[in-house]
Amino acid sequence: MDNARNFYIDGKWVAPIAGTDFEVIDPSTEEATSVISLGGQADTDAAVAAAKAAFPKWRMSSKAERIELMESILDIYMRRSDEMGEVISREMGAPIDMSKVQQSGTGSFHLKAFIQALKEFEFEGPLRAGEESTHIIHEPIGVCALITPWNWPMNQITLKVMPALATGCTMVLKPSEQSPLSATLFSEIMHEAGVPAGVYNMLNGDGPGVGSQLSVHKDVDMVSFTGSTRAGQAITIAAAPTVKRVSLELGGKGANIVFADADPKAVQQGVARCFNNTGQSCNAPTRMLVERSRYDEAVEQAVAAANATTVNPAATEGQHIGPLVSEMQFNKVQDLIQKGIDEGANLVAGGVGRPEGLNRGFFVKPTVFADCTNDMNIMREEVFGPVLSMMPFDTEEEAIAIANDTDYGLTNYVQTTDPEKARRVARAMRTGMVDMNGKGRGAGSPFGGMKQSGNGREGGKWGLDEFCEVRAIGGWPVE
Repeated sequence: MDNARNFYIDGKWVAPIAGTDFEVIDPSTEEATSVISLGGQADTDAAVAAAKAAFPKWRMSSKAERIELMESILDIYMRRSDEMGEVISREMGAPIDMSKVQQSGTGSFHLKAFIQALKEFEFEGPLRAGEESTHIIHEPIGVCALITPWNWPMNQITLKVMPALATGCTMVLKPSEQSPLSATLFSEIMHEAGVPAGVYNMLNGDGPGVGSQLSVHKDVDMVSFTGSTRAGQAITIAAAPTVKRVSLELGGKGANIVFADADPKAVQQGVARCFNNTGQSCNAPTRMLVERSRYDEAVEQAVAAANATTVNPAATEGQHIGPLVSEMQFNKVQDLIQKGIDEGANLVAGGVGRPEGLNRGFFVKPTVFADCTNDMNIMREEVFGPVLSMMPFDTEEEAIAIANDTDYGLTNYVQTTDPEKARRVARAMRTGMVDMNGKGRGAGSPFGGMKQSGNGREGGKWGLDEFCEVRAIGGWPVE
């Protein structure tokens, strides 16, 4: 990739001012697949300055201009979608078929949804009928720092870049240094689409470096961050002295409540959802709570599903899971599996070590623990690997209490064929999202959590709201 070592600042590809080399590791081979530059303070300052200079003009652009630009971005993105899937597969280990469909596909999915949301979004209007002289304006917040994770690169980049662009903000994107090549390709798409110079900027860096520099920068008006809860806490503290807006989408520990009357395939589907992307999803249903009358059968089904889950290098075609993203993540997951064993959980599938025949690469055995208690580490910590923890419950009230007994509040899941029970349990969940009976949420619905899962919402009109300041003007002349 020609621009791997460069940054995209003020409409041009530029060499780093204070860059240091960083190897991007292919997690299937543990070998370097590319070398990028990590920026320094001078690079951060240059990117922020370009965004600040571009803001006065871009904030005055029309909705029609922004829609036209976003449609151009979508057209180019669709043309390069397979290429994007290949890049993501190589940099973070998503299986190639899954990467082309799901990983790359999330980018076009959100692009389409934001175009539709922008068409319907009203930036100005009266307070209400009869109060036309009080005028409400939604205007762009300003220069935005967008800090994205490695696990779903295009999902998170488009969930931040597109609403910032749509609302008239300017921005600096800092992708994860572990999956930066997809952001470089995305920047090429933005350039080809004709995004005005300075409106969109991208530089690579790590959290303690560029991430911290953006969080404290006096000319950054907002930080939108997706990643770990610990990093989100640090960003919030760093941003406090300048009282900038901080929007956080953090970790999760989703509970999947399987009632006795659930669909026969509910357990199998729950395991597949937990293991998708090798378990590296903040909204994965990693705690499976099963009504006691169905529990033994559910454990058997989960074991069969785990044992049927194949593990292969990312470049191998077919339906399987790939490696974890890095050695650090591999070691973390191995340690948590061992903790589960040490704490007395019943290991019924998988375990520590690599799968048979895979002696190199950050591969993990699809793992299931049964007979867990909600005070165990594997039930409380975000493992971020293909690890499912199961425990029984006796009553609906007990299931809800267990599900809500967590520091997190991102996504929970409910499996029942009783419509009233489904509605009742969903309302009782302390999470930003609930998925029921294998059905996901529609395009443009809000994505975000409660408690230590964060405080913002991404997607649709809610995603546009995140990047707006709301102003009230009295005495507005009425024609």
